[in-house]
Amino acid sequence: MLDTVIIGAGIAGCTAAIYASRKRMDFVLLTKSFGGQFYESGEILNYPGIKKTDGADFSKKMKKQLEFNDVEIKEGVTCKGIKKRESYFTVETDKGDHNTKTVIICTGAKPRKLDVSGEKRYAKKGVHYCSVCDGPLYKDKDVAVIGGGDSALEAVDFMSKIAKKIWLVNIRSKLTGHEYLQENLKKMDNVEVINDAETTGISGNKTVSALEYKKKGEKKKISLDGVFIEIGRVPNTGFAENFLQMDEHGHIQIDCATRTSMDGVFAAGDCASGHEYQYVIAAGQGCMALLKAARYLAKKQD
Repeated sequence: MLDTVIIGAGIAGCTAAIYASRKRMDFVLLTKSFGGQFYESGEILNYPGIKKTDGADFSKKMKKQLEFNDVEIKEGVTCKGIKKRESYFTVETDKGDHNTKTVIICTGAKPRKLDVSGEKRYAKKGVHYCSVCDGPLYKDKDVAVIGGGDSALEAVDFMSKIAKKIWLVNIRSKLTGHEYLQENLKKMDNVEVINDAETTGISGNKTVSALEYKKKGEKKKISLDGVFIEIGRVPNTGFAENFLQMDEHGHIQIDCATRTSMDGVFAAGDCASGHEYQYVIAAGQGCMALLKAARYLAKKQD
């Protein structure tokens, strides 16, 4: 019987796993793929103790730290559900079940789709959701970034050093990202911001060649080479929707100690309620979740 099963290997899950290892707990770290938002992030300037890094470099550092703490990552595993037994839980996956005394859910969130014509057809053929992953393919080319929040502005910041021209297409009347990101945007001479613009379609031949949008009722088109959609995230919590209490956006409802509606189950990071998608918050919640799970186990033994 495991002490805990940690589901998800973004920064929240990795932090929980490091603390579990240092406490010599019997646990597994399960994930479909390693990294979470590491591969979605551009420049990172606000993580305490690290002056400057980026998502890709941060993920490498995290993997080395996991190895140093003897944490094994079981990748390629998809969680199908969680069952409550009399005195334990069963975590059901496509690679087998795990019986455990506690569960820590750190499954993060996935990119929100635009649901416009051409988006699905040109996925990975000019339509992307990760500038860090796919941005380098567009060196000296013209691209659009869709969105106006933090993720969109971070994508623009990353792409500004790669692309020849960037259009930031925002459906709102003004940008909503952090002030420092907006300040950086003003310094970029290869970026054009188009506010009050509703993206209506993506077109091309074998690959993307144009973005279509509507502004004040007028249809317009931009000729370009790639489109990066950065309009937020949808929490990866479907496997637990009939097991735990969710908020109105599908995030797992937690209290200030990362406890969920089910005693013995904890959640941390972007999949949990809070809606502040920051590395430092996810790491802190991952640590909190593991410590509270350990405290829960200690009380059970008393």
